[in-house]
Amino acid sequence: MFTPSYIELFESGELKRRAEILDEMLSSCDICPLDCRVNRREGEIARCYSRYLPIVSSYCPHFGEEPPLIGTKGAGNIFFGNCNLRCVYCQNFQISQNYKAELKNEVTFKRLAEIMLELQDKGCHNIGLVSPTHFVPQIVKALCIAAEKGLRLPLIYNTNAYDSVDVLRFLDGVVDIYLPDLKYSEEMDGYSFSKVKEYPQSARRAIKEMHRQVGGELLIDDDGLLKRGLLIRHLVLPNDLAGSESTLKWIAEELGRDTALSIMSQYYPTNKADSITLLSRHVRESEYDKVLELLDKFELENGWMQNFESQDYYKPDFTDRAEPFKR
Repeated sequence: MFTPSYIELFESGELKRRAEILDEMLSSCDICPLDCRVNRREGEIARCYSRYLPIVSSYCPHFGEEPPLIGTKGAGNIFFGNCNLRCVYCQNFQISQNYKAELKNEVTFKRLAEIMLELQDKGCHNIGLVSPTHFVPQIVKALCIAAEKGLRLPLIYNTNAYDSVDVLRFLDGVVDIYLPDLKYSEEMDGYSFSKVKEYPQSARRAIKEMHRQVGGELLIDDDGLLKRGLLIRHLVLPNDLAGSESTLKWIAEELGRDTALSIMSQYYPTNKADSITLLSRHVRESEYDKVLELLDKFELENGWMQNFESQDYYKPDFTDRAEPFKR
């Protein structure tokens, strides 16, 4: 039977030690590349618009993730409010960019632990931490409480990848499944569309650290459920604003061709994207197909893709290398 890696850290006292160190970092907050240096422990607000207590917008068994994450009973997703990015096309902007409303969703560490245990009681296969970057210390503190009370589900770190490598090192042996986005290959696009500097450099450093921790091979059990590993998401944007070729080339060369990917076709113009010419339309099927052809070019054969029309996930058939992918 699979045992999450954080159990050993909890039993040895190491998880509590890390929680204390991470909590202290909030006194001069540098837990993400924004490096705000405000005292969140005293209620000061960082650039992510968050204070000390974690914000939970909602939580539920979720069935919209990749197949090995949802199984039959769903991923136990916890959706954290606010974000350290300001993506103009964010599909969850009501949660990520509505900080005044989200303040009412602050919860105690004890309550966050209770939410984890509730999702376990509902039969969820894992705990999906959605947009966790700006609340890592709070999550680890709550995890100490939840582990003591019997939490035994693997943790998914579902992130935009604008993460601090130093903070990620404290999650070594805590997180079982890393699920990062890899949004852009050009720094200017990261600034123009997500309002942060050096997104490609920061995200690639972070993902290399995630890869170091859990490796390139997915651990999938007999029921087809992912228990440990790295699965990189890449959302195809119109007009190649995601820089897909550079991104996929980097993955193949720096992480390896066995790296698991999730190629996503679900972009649509929302939030502020309607007013930005390059982002004001859906992705064309020809643009999406071109990205799938790049997978073949770089011999990236592991992972899941979204069907262009239904957006259901499927595994490509690579048995015939003479054709890109069969859908």
